[in-house]
Amino acid sequence: MRIEINKYIVADSEICHGKPTFKGTRIMVWQVLELLEAGTPVKEILNAFLTPLTKEHIKAALHYASIIARSSDNVVIGIEKEGTQIPA
Repeated sequence: MRIEINKYIVADSEICHGKPTFKGTRIMVWQVLELLEAGTPVKEILNAFLTPLTKEHIKAALHYASIIARSSDNVVIGIEKEGTQIPA
């Protein structure tokens, strides 16, 4: 089953076990979000994969993450990445 999440992101049970990916690729949205979290520059992310991404892909990933974070059905408690410190 294929679900079109937005113009750039799909979830397809036949691709990457149904994890959200960018259309036409096997690049999972979480991979880009983790690179952003790690402080990787957007320009570097755009060319980090065999299939180049665009700034629109990055924006779509951030928008998707913000929608999930806003939902009360997706609250995760107690997950903390070691060494991650958010500046005040």
